[in-house]
Amino acid sequence: MAAALSDKIRGPRVQSALQLAEDSIHLVVATFLVLLAALLAFGVVSDVVSAIRGPYEEQAIVLTALDSSLVLFIVAELLHTVRLTIQNRRLNAEPFLVVGMIAGVRKVLIVTAESEQSFRWNVQGVELVILTGLILVMALALFIWRRALAEEARPGLALPDA
Repeated sequence: MAAALSDKIRGPRVQSALQLAEDSIHLVVATFLVLLAALLAFGVVSDVVSAIRGPYEEQAIVLTALDSSLVLFIVAELLHTVRLTIQNRRLNAEPFLVVGMIAGVRKVLIVTAESEQSFRWNVQGVELVILTGLILVMALALFIWRRALAEEARPGLALPDA
């Protein structure tokens, strides 16, 4: 009975239906990311224009543009990841590591810029140390991931007969 059910699940009709459902979910996620990117792009322009119109503060304008632009960049990278997942039919860890590093660098830049006037080690310092550690760990993981892929792609070396 269990073997018959297992054979039905592995059948071509069930696999086709599951693949269609998976592709549909990826398409919905990609659509939401495109809409989010459009809203963010509009928001970046709107925030910069309103910051220039209002009381002109260079730091506020730069922080607003930098923060929003980096979030937009993160959304673009996530969209790229979804596209690769649909195209290759497998989930790849590398784009997620890149997105995580971008998010970490974004937060470091924002915390550093905001705390330029009144830096305190108790809150901002600890946050910066933790973020820096996370970025380094993700960079190391990305390095190891790419090295493993390069080793996998390299043709095997035959060992001499002893």
